[in-house]
Amino acid sequence: MSGNLFIVCAPSGAGKTSLVAELLKDDPKIKLSVSYTTRKPRPGEVDGREYHFVTERKFGEMVEQGAFLECALVHGNQYGTSQHWIAEQRASGSDILLEIDWQGAAQVRKLIPEAIGIFILPPSFEALVARLNKRAQDPPDVIARRLTAARAEISHVGEFNYVIINDNFDDAVQDLSGIVRTQRLLASIQLARHSDLINRMK
Repeated sequence: MSGNLFIVCAPSGAGKTSLVAELLKDDPKIKLSVSYTTRKPRPGEVDGREYHFVTERKFGEMVEQGAFLECALVHGNQYGTSQHWIAEQRASGSDILLEIDWQGAAQVRKLIPEAIGIFILPPSFEALVARLNKRAQDPPDVIARRLTAARAEISHVGEFNYVIINDNFDDAVQDLSGIVRTQRLLASIQLARHSDLINRMK
């Protein structure tokens, strides 16, 4: 039985990374796919934990080799998801979570239609602006580009199965956890996962 594939998308500053980190801490049954990127590491980031940091040349070679399930140019940097790792983990029954942008999500849905899309929204655009400025990780011109990209990203919210408004962090964490639990309890999944048990009780 293949594991579930969850896709979590959000504009920069919506709190996606923090929500996903809390979900992973509370739910050891779900694994995070670590993307490859040409972006430079931010302070505190570790290669292989937040991302696999690679050169433009290495990334291009991986594209040519068909290594990525999806890849996209986001804020001037390349990002990609390992096709082999995803297939291997799902085949073992593990639930996988992808933190990717809407472009990558669209590519994944074409290849894996059963993927579950979750979109994280801020409570307002003003809150998004405030969060990006408070984060103080990027210069003003980068923040301006991220805000422009955020509006484009938000325009794709209707393509996802679930939408979470991250106004109160604890509530948003519960919403995200609830979606994961709900998908695991679908009859089609439970019947396949517990077929022996169910057949013995019939």
